[in-house]
Amino acid sequence: MRYAVHCWRKLATRLLDWVYTPQCELCGEVLQDGRSLCESCDRELPRLSAPFCATCGEPFQGRIDGPFQCPNCGELDFTFSFARPAMLRDERTRQLVHQLKYGRAIHLAAELGRLAAESFRDERLRPALAGHWPLVPVPLHRSRFQHRNFNQAAEIARSVARHTGLPVLAALKRIRRTDTQALLGRKQRLSNLHGAFAVTGAGRRHLATAAAGVILIDDVLTTGSTAEACAATLRRAGCKTVLVVTVMRG
Repeated sequence: MRYAVHCWRKLATRLLDWVYTPQCELCGEVLQDGRSLCESCDRELPRLSAPFCATCGEPFQGRIDGPFQCPNCGELDFTFSFARPAMLRDERTRQLVHQLKYGRAIHLAAELGRLAAESFRDERLRPALAGHWPLVPVPLHRSRFQHRNFNQAAEIARSVARHTGLPVLAALKRIRRTDTQALLGRKQRLSNLHGAFAVTGAGRRHLATAAAGVILIDDVLTTGSTAEACAATLRRAGCKTVLVVTVMRG
């Protein structure tokens, strides 16, 4: 059955390639098989590699032996255990994220999710893979969802699921509309997000039987305030461990 579904998907992809010639989102090279990035552009995107902060993934230029915390995280007490971005800050990755998020280029979620899934090479995520922890996308408020017609974090999570075999769980909902975070500092962001999230019925049912841990999925980690607000909500509902995986470190 799975083989038949795979064959049909491959055929459908090739038919779409014939009708709508796909191009690399970054360089314009003609592509096949439903890809949105050519191999060259994909290869050149900068991945996060050691040394980086063990808590937030902030990269460090220089040589450090063993795990370390950046000065910012040393002064903070996050509710989530750690965040693992896949990519460094980079204009090309930022362009892909913005095209998905604001340009409604939903097809890019497949590539961004594939990139985010590279974070699972980090040995610290092995217990989550072994325990089949669910992927929990950061939710949008219903008003923003109605305007955008999709949640970029949920689309990325579905792609991560295809690459990791982990389930996607809509464990969180946004119950209060918040101001845009972009121009706010960390304290302002945390205040802005206070009481913004709640656990869904599906989330409570899952945590009632399997509270070991979840993996929060989002597009970008900047100050960590959104991840912190979501993690705190999940922990209050009984979740023991919250890990965070994002496409890019903002």
